[in-house]
Amino acid sequence: MQVYLDFEKPLVELDAKIRDLREYSTDNVDFSGDIAKLEKKAEKLRADIFSNLNRWQRTQLARHQNRPYTLDYIENIFTDWFEVHGDRNFRDDPALVCGFARFDGQPCAVIGHQKGRDTKSKVHRNFGMPNPEGYRKALRVMQMAEQFGLPIFTFVDTPGAFPGIGAEERGQAEAIARNLREMAALKVPVIVTITGEGGSGGALAIAVGNKVMMMEYSVYAVISPEGCAAILWNDGTKGPEAAEALKLTATDVNELGCVIDDVIPEPEGGAHNDPVQAAAYLKKYLKKHLDQLNKLSGEELVEQRYQKFRAMTRIEE
Repeated sequence: MQVYLDFEKPLVELDAKIRDLREYSTDNVDFSGDIAKLEKKAEKLRADIFSNLNRWQRTQLARHQNRPYTLDYIENIFTDWFEVHGDRNFRDDPALVCGFARFDGQPCAVIGHQKGRDTKSKVHRNFGMPNPEGYRKALRVMQMAEQFGLPIFTFVDTPGAFPGIGAEERGQAEAIARNLREMAALKVPVIVTITGEGGSGGALAIAVGNKVMMMEYSVYAVISPEGCAAILWNDGTKGPEAAEALKLTATDVNELGCVIDDVIPEPEGGAHNDPVQAAAYLKKYLKKHLDQLNKLSGEELVEQRYQKFRAMTRIEE
């Protein structure tokens, strides 16, 4: 089902006309010429809209309910997927999927946030917000990957770690902090991709990598725009203003020069319009960076990761 965001409303009527003409086309009545003209017009209009998106509109795209999630990328990029469940302590966390697969024939570990699309799956996946057991499951898979010398791919798409009472009682902050420490010392390649929302410590807990990339319409920030607005102005509805202040888009983050390594292009209109093509673009970048990192020793990988995150600190006297 096609879902339009507010700023895409000008496309609704055009797309509806195109669908109607296709439906009414028969062997005796050919509307192909009219369809081609409307498609060209829609393509130009879409290009105009998406060339002038503000930060809040890009945040809406990053949250689009049809946007590809981790399991979609796994299906289109990896083979021989085997999912691992549970943290051997409390329970499994469906908000984080973790397991092993093959990337172009090479065994690897894959970890990523998973959201749902309908009400039932959203509740099951806890809206992509992991509990501490999710981060402990992820760490277990990372440690297994290191034991067997496997590269690790992580896909980030969460508004943040789950802030519920139960999560705090089970050590949410400790679980995130432990992941940050342990990921910094992994002696295997770690490649991180922000595919949708990269929110706060909930994102960073699986985002300490040798290479960090962002999809073109993803966002990455210390807090969601609504959360920021609630703190600054005591009004969560001022999310659009907060988004402008946070400078959270891939373009903004890339301009910092030290946080991410690449911005991955998306199909026209966003990854949700063509998930297969989006996965193809992503695979190309994953392969490029993996080929580079495979040339480094374990100690060199740790040092490169250390220097990468060290370079994000700026001191002024």
